[in-house]
Amino acid sequence: MATKPGILTDWPWQPLGSFKYVVLAPWAVHSAYSFMVKGENERDIGYFLILPFLLLRMLHNQIWISLSRYRTAKGNNRIVDKGIEFEQVDRERNWDDQILFNGILFYVGYLSLPGSHNLPFWRSDGVVMACLLHAGPVEFLYYWLHRALHHHYLYSRYHSHHHSSIVTEPITSVIHPFAEHIAYFILFAIPLLTTMLTGTASIASFVGYVTYIDFMNNLGHCNYELIPKWVFSIFPPLKYFMYTPSFHSLHHTQFRTNYSLFMPIYDHVYGTTDKSLDALYEASLKRPEESPDVVHLTHLTTPESIYHLRLGFASLASRPHMSKWYLWLMWPVTLLWSLILSWNYGRAFVLENTTFQKLKLQSWLIPRYNILYMLKWRRESLNSLIEEAIVDAEQRGVKVLSLGLLNQGEELNKNGELYIQKYPQLRIKLVDGSSLAVAVVLNSIPKGTTQVFLRGNLTKVAYSIANALCERGIQVAIPYKDEHEKLQSRLTTNSKNNLIISSSYADEKTWLVGDGWKEEEQLKASKGTLFIPFSQFPPKKMRKDCFFYTTPAMIAPTSLTNMHSCENWLPRKVMSAWRVAGIVHALEGWNVNECGNTLLNIEDVWQASLRHGFRSLPVPI
Repeated sequence: MATKPGILTDWPWQPLGSFKYVVLAPWAVHSAYSFMVKGENERDIGYFLILPFLLLRMLHNQIWISLSRYRTAKGNNRIVDKGIEFEQVDRERNWDDQILFNGILFYVGYLSLPGSHNLPFWRSDGVVMACLLHAGPVEFLYYWLHRALHHHYLYSRYHSHHHSSIVTEPITSVIHPFAEHIAYFILFAIPLLTTMLTGTASIASFVGYVTYIDFMNNLGHCNYELIPKWVFSIFPPLKYFMYTPSFHSLHHTQFRTNYSLFMPIYDHVYGTTDKSLDALYEASLKRPEESPDVVHLTHLTTPESIYHLRLGFASLASRPHMSKWYLWLMWPVTLLWSLILSWNYGRAFVLENTTFQKLKLQSWLIPRYNILYMLKWRRESLNSLIEEAIVDAEQRGVKVLSLGLLNQGEELNKNGELYIQKYPQLRIKLVDGSSLAVAVVLNSIPKGTTQVFLRGNLTKVAYSIANALCERGIQVAIPYKDEHEKLQSRLTTNSKNNLIISSSYADEKTWLVGDGWKEEEQLKASKGTLFIPFSQFPPKKMRKDCFFYTTPAMIAPTSLTNMHSCENWLPRKVMSAWRVAGIVHALEGWNVNECGNTLLNIEDVWQASLRHGFRSLPVPI
């Protein structure tokens, strides 16, 4: 929002929320109906193609968003280092408003303007005219409109909303108040209306011109330099007629320079070109890919989880992972993208990057789904992917690699011990995060609790929790004799008598639950029971009269920057204990691996995480 919002700041359909797309429904239905019922000679393909063109514009923008986030996460050619926060993501989440607005105007123009019907696919004179009109009056008028918007009166009421984003993303280009978009559309309509009124318009001139505006807008706000230097070496005058991402990035950091739209010629004419442009451009081109200090290895969960990634839909990635009704309508597209990603991308890749204190942190995504980790015949190929990621991280000089979020880790690779055995000379430290996960669970149990109920697969974390609780004098109840015997055999404490067999589900008010527990057991719990997961995946919530804690996680310090997406189902600014463990391990400089059956001192790990600013989540009671 602008500092002093002026009139026509909000979009007219803002009260509709997610149902705003219905504003296009009458025209979309009418165009489709007309195309189907009219004869072949009466059909107007231009009218019918308006909706598909709007959808293609959305896809075009989304590709830029994903590509930009991927490249800036890698770091090579990145221009501005400052991180993006959730506030910016929320402010820019309605980037498709301008496409809806344009769509309405296209439909209205078709129905009301003479010469808009039955446009040919191509007319050379119309294409040339549109190019000349843009290079001439449009660029000139935009330059002075833009300078006017930086006058304190208009800037505070309108344009400051756009400049709230110091670090830009492609969609930042269209984040303006409604009044600004009206002014921009009037400006960009000059070539379109002129070709229409002169009878030289064509589908190609319309689609081409709007696509050019979208492309150049996204290019200028993508925050990484991708225009090679040889382009300007071959034709030096091109620097006056095509801007670079560095050119417009300086406008967002300096504010009073580089006002031009896509052609910097008027900044050169009127002396408003930023003097540091050439230096920034060359420095950005030479910037190498970053080598992180800590890598967190993760994987996909369900096919639709691709939309919840930082590289997916920004509005979904910035919220905890929850199923959306409209994603069900996209299942054919989801299946296609899932197949492309999981089968054609055969190695881990950079998902996101953050910074904490002096550490550079990255998350790497293994493009395989959770269900594949449960299939025995897939284990060898999955282990090869993980092994390749470890070797790659070793070569890059990574200090710590967190393996914690790899589901079924004990059966798959013995919690990472497999790789230590194969590569005994590894300098990188592998951390499965079990110690901190145990510490988080122990500190989530309400004070005064004397007995807990333990359910789920008996993993490394489960054994450690049971052992620690028995040492503290808290009884651990198990309903099955065979599980009780397994736990008894693994306990190292002298207080084994605190491990008991109990089938009285309703008597227990605090349940510690992991993967593999039966859903019908949840129904046996009494009202008001607190479920505390110790697994990496949350239990299915079948009770509305009970309380569910998050999977082991901690609130990240405010000094951790560029964290603008949620980690799976966790709330904003919350990180899983397995991910935090890798960061704390690097900060403390611990020269040990936390793999296999190895467990660090639980209290030491807990205190270290608190010392570095990580905080526990409140218990939901």
